Formats: sequence, structure tokens, C-alpha cells
Amino acid sequence: MKKVAVILSGCGVYDGSEINETVLTLLAIEQNNASYCCFAPNIEQHHVINHLTGEVSENESRNVLVESARMVRGNVDDLCELRVQDFDAIIVPGGFGVAKNLCNFALDGDNYQVNDQVLSACQAFAKAEKPAGYMCIAPAMLPLIYPKGVQGTIGTDRDTASLITAKGLIHKNCSVDDIVIDQTHKLVTTPAYMLATSISEAASGINRLVHNVLALVK
Repeated sequence: MKKVAVILSGCGVYDGSEINETVLTLLAIEQNNASYCCFAPNIEQHHVINHLTGEVSENESRNVLVESARMVRGNVDDLCELRVQDFDAIIVPGGFGVAKNLCNFALDGDNYQVNDQVLSACQAFAKAEKPAGYMCIAPAMLPLIYPKGVQGTIGTDRDTASLITAKGLIHKNCSVDDIVIDQTHKLVTTPAYMLATSISEAASGINRLVHNVLALVK
């Protein structure tokens, strides 16, 4: 059975992993007769957002690993325990937690960097030439993980894409139900909630991403 590592960034679209994207990813992995293990860095979130009001919760802090556990019924490990040799592929769901906790793209789009631990884990899969899937805003990390010229998509937002292409990504516009496959790097991306207006729309691209990531496994 193929085994997928899934990297999470918290719990909740505005300050962690996008919940629908994460659940759809895990469901699709199982429906493709594969298994998964979830990981998250044991770090503090950039900030905490009240998802009812959209406002920053002052004087409140949360841990990315602890919050990720909330979403996956406690079945998540510290990212430092991820070993590339134990898995066939890696997938990173989106959500603002990717752009705030796994990297700082949302905070410094011109000079953003990826968290060292996240970078090390993702680069290990790239160097091992193992397939990977990145969705929503997660492809912002790709030009810092892969060599210049890697291909991917965040959908059709020109301003967001321009910030990422400045780092070396070759951006391909993509509809919500479609994917971009970089065969050279065994990499699959899809816009998900960068474009989706419903959970069914998000599922259309995510299901294709998961199927094609697993199809790339040797």
C-alpha cells in the first residue's frame, strides 16, 4: 500500500490548514487505496484568528502541532519525526497557515522564506525524486524547495502569481477542477480554495491531484 505524508499548518483557513482541503485530501488518499500520516511543526502560530469575526485574537497564542491534532483526531506527529524513506509521496493542503506558519508569504511576499524544518522535509522528498502535491497557496513554497523553473499553479490570481514567479516558479493558470503536472519534478498542483466557491468544487481538483500524485509513485 502506498503511503503519503501530509504536512499541516494548524486548524482553520485563516491561521492554519484549510479544513475542507485537508479532509478531502485524506479521504481521497484512502479512496485511492493508499494510507497517510499527518505531520506538523511544533511551533507557535503567527497569530490566532477569530474565525467568526475574522479579527486577530489579542493576547492568545496557539501551537501549530496542537491545533493540527484538533483537526485529525490527534493522529499527527511532530514534523521533526518525518523520515522520507518511510513514505512514497508528500502532500501539503493550503490555508493561510501555510503562508503564515510554514512560510511567511502572507507577511512578506517580496522576500518570503520557508520555515527551516518545513523546507528540510519538503526538499528531502524533492531530492529523493518522490512525488508531491501542493494545493491552494502551498505552491508559493515551491520555488524555494525545487530548482528554478519548477512548474505549478495557484489558480488565476495574477498579483499572487507574480510574487511567486519572481522567486522562480513557472506559473500555469488553472481552473478549480484541473491540475498542473510537472513531470520533471513529479509535482502536482491545484488551486482548490484559491478559486473554489464550494466544497464540491474544491473536491474536483483535490481528487485529481491525489490520484495523479499516487500515479507518479514508482
